[in-house]
Amino acid sequence: MSTRGSAVFARQYRAFLFDMDGTLLNSIAAAERVWGIWAERHGLDVPAFLATIHGARAIDTITRQALPGIDSEVEAQWITEAEINDVEGVVAIPGAVAFLKGLPGDQWALVTSAPRELALRRLQAAGIAPPAVLVTAEDVAIGKPNPACYVLGAQRLDVPVQDCLVFEDATVGIRAGEAAGADVMVVTSTHHVSMVTEHPSIADYEQWRVQRNADGLLSLLGVTG
Repeated sequence: MSTRGSAVFARQYRAFLFDMDGTLLNSIAAAERVWGIWAERHGLDVPAFLATIHGARAIDTITRQALPGIDSEVEAQWITEAEINDVEGVVAIPGAVAFLKGLPGDQWALVTSAPRELALRRLQAAGIAPPAVLVTAEDVAIGKPNPACYVLGAQRLDVPVQDCLVFEDATVGIRAGEAAGADVMVVTSTHHVSMVTEHPSIADYEQWRVQRNADGLLSLLGVTG
């Protein structure tokens, strides 16, 4: 781990900002079922395409394909509705529920590329209570890797984004956190291949809890046993 990465474990933060899919919950199977149907329908190389969908808004993923004769907004709505109807196998990342319960409600936000209705559906399926601050696909004009979503999440918590720790799993989200000026923690629970990154990482949340000091600042504390 780099010196920069090690420093994150020692630093104190005003708030934590979390991506959702792959970071707080595992929805890969459900997402790939829906996107696989869509990709096959449009004649795409399904395995290659599925490797590109994670972390981005549906409309951005669809627009990026530059398919002739399709309405990206209509297609994105189909994806959203199909994903809302398929939450089979959506589960919390190990330790995530207890970890979030240790966070003050006004010091964390969910910042996801999913539409709000889908985010709430997946959180419910995973047994995660929605936070007071929820930034979703509808809240920004440009999705990740643009930093606007993380900047907005910090603004809604009334803290500088530079004083936040972003939890992410996907490359586009990591880039968004970097561009916002926040520190980034990479969650690797759903990674099948190791990610090369200068940022620190945790496998899941089972060996971690939140420590809050007298000034209200948050830090990560490792636990054993």
